[in-house]
Amino acid sequence: MTDKRFATIGGLEMTAPLDVDAERRLYPIIREGRQATAVLESQDGVEPTRRRALLRRRHDGQEAESVLLRATLGLVRARVVERGYRFGNDELEAAGVEGLVNALRRFDPDQGNRFSTYANYWIMKMVNQAVQQQSGLSDAEMRLILKFQKLIRSNPNRPLTGRDVAASLGISTAKAHEVMQLSRDLQTQRFHTTGLDDARDVRLKSDPADVPAWVIDALHSICGDDFDAFWQSTFRTMSVEEIARAHGLTRQGMSKRLERCRRAVRESPEAERLQAWFALQ
Repeated sequence: MTDKRFATIGGLEMTAPLDVDAERRLYPIIREGRQATAVLESQDGVEPTRRRALLRRRHDGQEAESVLLRATLGLVRARVVERGYRFGNDELEAAGVEGLVNALRRFDPDQGNRFSTYANYWIMKMVNQAVQQQSGLSDAEMRLILKFQKLIRSNPNRPLTGRDVAASLGISTAKAHEVMQLSRDLQTQRFHTTGLDDARDVRLKSDPADVPAWVIDALHSICGDDFDAFWQSTFRTMSVEEIARAHGLTRQGMSKRLERCRRAVRESPEAERLQAWFALQ
């Protein structure tokens, strides 16, 4: 019996994967459907009988693409879970579905590759972009983390030291340890699980005027010009996208600022006192 909790991904119904032969039988139908679409879009005044035939071919092609897409949806969840990303899985799966749809639009059946092989690249590309945006990592940091994770997968039975990682990635030992820690942070959701980072259950009013002056003074001192953004993010009064737009920044840029604030709060002399206050709310 299918577990209904896992029957859909990104709002789309997931079906069983297709074997090679079943997948390849769809390719000619998809190809003909796309050719029919091109004719319908490029030619006016198509003779009615031919137009009906083209419309049927287009419909059949779209149905075949839908079958292929839904049969490959399981790959989205597999890649998210396999990589160990444990935060915002709904968002990561949505990003993976976006990658899958992109792959289907770009897929050329005549190239000889299986669709699932081609789609895997696009799924991971979009998932990694979503992870980078959520965590506020730079492009350089994300590239090093992905290289480190690939290194781990290629050495499953060998514990890697910082020196091993440094030699393999061509970086300093200190940088290697930093990359290893960033990778652990991603896998344990550290970017979003400390009390100061996640206030979903906080019942405090979002108006800072209702908060003790020492809390506001401390956060103002720590966050500076980013105080308002940190406050709105912490108490979920605005989404990161909304905060970014209000400050004229990209989502990634705002995510980096918010992560710098969180890190500064955790490392500040007031961290323990602030943590205790948040815990009481």
